[in-house]
Amino acid sequence: MEKYEHILNQLRHRQIKQVEIAKGEYLAFRQVLVKDPQFKHFRGEAKQGGNVVYTFLEQPRT
Repeated sequence: MEKYEHILNQLRHRQIKQVEIAKGEYLAFRQVLVKDPQFKHFRGEAKQGGNVVYTFLEQPRT
């Protein structure tokens, strides 16, 4: 879980632009993501094959 929190912090602080989460890690990653206070700032885009690419948005999604 700390691994995923670290990834979210890197996105939030612009240390990385995006991260691709593998299909097999998605549920564990999402458990950490939905608990984040800035959850609505993270955008996930599903890719063919089940992987999801996450980015951080300045403005929260609606």
